[in-house]
Amino acid sequence: MGPLKPNLVDLLVALLCFVAVFAVMAKVLLPRIGKVLEVREYAIEGVTGLAGGTRLEAQRVLAVYQAELTAARQEASRIRQAALEEGAALLAEVRAEGLRAREELVAASAVQLQADRVLAEAGLREDVLGLATELAGRILGEPLTDARRNRSVADAFFAEVE
Repeated sequence: MGPLKPNLVDLLVALLCFVAVFAVMAKVLLPRIGKVLEVREYAIEGVTGLAGGTRLEAQRVLAVYQAELTAARQEASRIRQAALEEGAALLAEVRAEGLRAREELVAASAVQLQADRVLAEAGLREDVLGLATELAGRILGEPLTDARRNRSVADAFFAEVE
């Protein structure tokens, strides 16, 4: 007897054992395996659904973030523009104030210079009058004591020079 022609008893015993093992597996193991596969499939679908929901939530949050970022950039641009305009206005105001101060200083200096010129001219006239009187007295050989006459002669001379 060989493998192609088995013994009938051995074949029946093997067949009974196979049927018994198959029945046990079909009744006990296959339902458990099916339940485990269903649970896994349900878990995978749940995780996939949760991942899809999470992805949608993440996309929504990303869209909100991008909108806020765009709004923040626009606000920053608006603030920068306002600061530039305010700075330019402040600079123009400071320049105008500086120009006003310069004009006031120039005007005050011109007034002061004119006053100093008048004072210097009056002082020089007095000095010239004194020196001219002294020189005239030396030339004549006698001092000139008539101050009114001396002044009227000097004033006439200065009026003629001007």
